[in-house]
Amino acid sequence: MDYSDVLAAASRIDGLVLRTPVLEVSPGVFFKLELLQHSGSFKVRGAFNRMLSAGELPPSGVIAASGGNHGLAVAYAARVLGVRAEIFVPEVTSPVKVAGLEALGAHITQTGAIYSEAAEAAAKRAAETGALAVHAYDQAEVVAGQGTTGLEIVEQTGGVDTVVVAVGGGGFAAGITLGTSGPTPSPSLGHAPAPGAGPRIIAVEPKRIPTLHAALRAGHPVPVEVSGVAADALGATKIGTIAFEILSSPRVESVLVTDEAIVEARRTLWARHRVAAEPAGATAYAALLAGAYTPAPGERVAVVLCGSNTDPSTL
Repeated sequence: MDYSDVLAAASRIDGLVLRTPVLEVSPGVFFKLELLQHSGSFKVRGAFNRMLSAGELPPSGVIAASGGNHGLAVAYAARVLGVRAEIFVPEVTSPVKVAGLEALGAHITQTGAIYSEAAEAAAKRAAETGALAVHAYDQAEVVAGQGTTGLEIVEQTGGVDTVVVAVGGGGFAAGITLGTSGPTPSPSLGHAPAPGAGPRIIAVEPKRIPTLHAALRAGHPVPVEVSGVAADALGATKIGTIAFEILSSPRVESVLVTDEAIVEARRTLWARHRVAAEPAGATAYAALLAGAYTPAPGERVAVVLCGSNTDPSTL
């Protein structure tokens, strides 16, 4: 996969997804408000690209396993395209997300303690029905679709030195890594970087779900235990194969944050900016607030706020 795949995805999904706003919250620090996207997260970009890349969709429609956000995205895209959506979610899925799936008309099966167990059930069901499987993060079309967020960050900010993004299965961070690798001037370089270059990517994970961090240490994807406040959205047990290949780039730095830092970041987003983020949506910002990543003086940084499917009463 490369930058051209993201450009193709952008053309394919044009008009179906929102060009979400960028807010400069302090000099050189930008929020990319992807939590304002259709279905409440970036996931709809990959869902549309996967479905539209498949050509004619089967009569049985589409099927997906999800911690919630991917399911909402697939259900939304399926409704727009007029096809059936069957979504498998684990038992830890937020009631807010289950209610959203019901509102979108999805056929829901809630099974398994964690995402990987729901994914196994979904794969079995897809084999039985012939429905198109739309993976949450480990399909090229999904990764390319998510990467269109990176294109927008570059265009809307005029270029940044660093992008800070949360990691679960890694498809979003991998897509952004590709989507920011085009021939766009870097603020610090003042000229177009070499092909395949681009801003630094700070990949942020909860300490209790370190899928990328553990994989980079081991040299290959390895299973990790899943728990914590962001488990419903960042609860992959292992980094995706595609994501691992892309995020092994020297451009990428893996950092970890505590659950307490995520909770504080979520509260701060609401108190200072009136942004209602779910825990996963606040995870990237937690890296800055907690000092897991500290920008250099003058560094231009984009922080991606990626999900808003949350109960506002918990803010």
